Amino acid sequence: MTAISPSPPSPPSTAAVSGPRRWALLLVLAGNMLIDALEVSVVLVALPAIGAGLGLSLWTVQWTMSGFALGFGALLLLGPRITARWGRRPVYLAALLVFAAASVAGYLADSAAVLIATRVVKGVCAALTAPTGLAIITVAFREGPEQRRAVSVYSLFGAAGFTVGLLLSGALTEADWRWTLLFPAPAALVLLVAGARLIPRDPPRRDRRPAPAPWAPALLRDGALLRSAAGAAALNGTYLGLLLLCTFELQTEWGWSPWWTALAFLPACLPPALTALHAGRVAGRFGTARLIAAGALAAVTGYGLRLASPAPDSYAAGLLPTLLLVGAAFALSFAPLNMQATSALPPASRGAAVALYQAAVQTGAVVTLCLVAALHGAFGDRPALLLVTAIGSLGALVALTGLRGPGGRGPGGRGPGKGDALVASGGPR
Repeated sequence: MTAISPSPPSPPSTAAVSGPRRWALLLVLAGNMLIDALEVSVVLVALPAIGAGLGLSLWTVQWTMSGFALGFGALLLLGPRITARWGRRPVYLAALLVFAAASVAGYLADSAAVLIATRVVKGVCAALTAPTGLAIITVAFREGPEQRRAVSVYSLFGAAGFTVGLLLSGALTEADWRWTLLFPAPAALVLLVAGARLIPRDPPRRDRRPAPAPWAPALLRDGALLRSAAGAAALNGTYLGLLLLCTFELQTEWGWSPWWTALAFLPACLPPALTALHAGRVAGRFGTARLIAAGALAAVTGYGLRLASPAPDSYAAGLLPTLLLVGAAFALSFAPLNMQATSALPPASRGAAVALYQAAVQTGAVVTLCLVAALHGAFGDRPALLLVTAIGSLGALVALTGLRGPGGRGPGGRGPGKGDALVASGGPR
């Protein structure tokens, strides 16, 4: 799950890219956003095959997922400073090249250490390209309707990434799990060549004062930001933890193929992708706090249902209700969590706030996946599912604390305001 937000806006420079070239540029940036987003899920249903192919335990093989999140979260705190030092265009293009090389190295990996290292490197590259791509959009497209349309397209590609990754993983694993690691390489190289022609050079910097650091005391005291970070970390971590357990259950216990496993997960990943473009309007009507609380409660209810039927007789009676509720949780609350994170902050602080927010989200994924894998390996499914439910319950408690003020529109509870469209890209990653 990735919240995409630019660094503090640069001076407008619409002359850098003009006419049809702007929309060709958008396709390049959105295409790379799709690849960054699908990297979270593209190995999910391939995990049993990867583990069998390399002789890895669940604890070890889950690092192909959490390693990507680790690299992503670790560099987000430094990413804005790297792009400020070296420039958006050079950093973006270099990250694409390294991403392609890491994809090839992952395909050739014959050990867990090499495979996990490539996934961490790819997470680092995504931490540079995902927010930088949106920052480039704010420079290349005129402020107003044109820029909002571009951001919507970019956000939609990000929201669809998790679903696309699942389906690709299911299809490619049927042939060979290594293809799930290699296929992004040629796509990244094509985007690199096109990006080198289309991405504008950085405009002159008019203000060299450093932006606030993500660990600035003012940010660490912001209640809306901290609630958003904790809530999104719980939601993302428990979601991925649940899917990890279900992947192994469906394939090793039920005997399902990777493709059918991917299809089984669609009720959980399609709702946020289909509702992403409408999230801002819905949040404006109901308020972010109400939607966040409703989403957190939906997720906990889903985990509780799964816990109440540990050995279901069928997919429809056992797993499907949980997946539908968790999908609804993301559709309700993911974009509002992103909006709430920066709702009370001045524009100059939003880049650092989103870096802190997203680092917390990725940390939640890493910690939850590791704990779920450890508990599953030592004690089986039920203790691991209890942990998922407990973390989800904590997230719900945090969400409920935001229901202060009239109609749940107290601190951090308002609808989206100016600039919030730039952080509302929905989808689990």
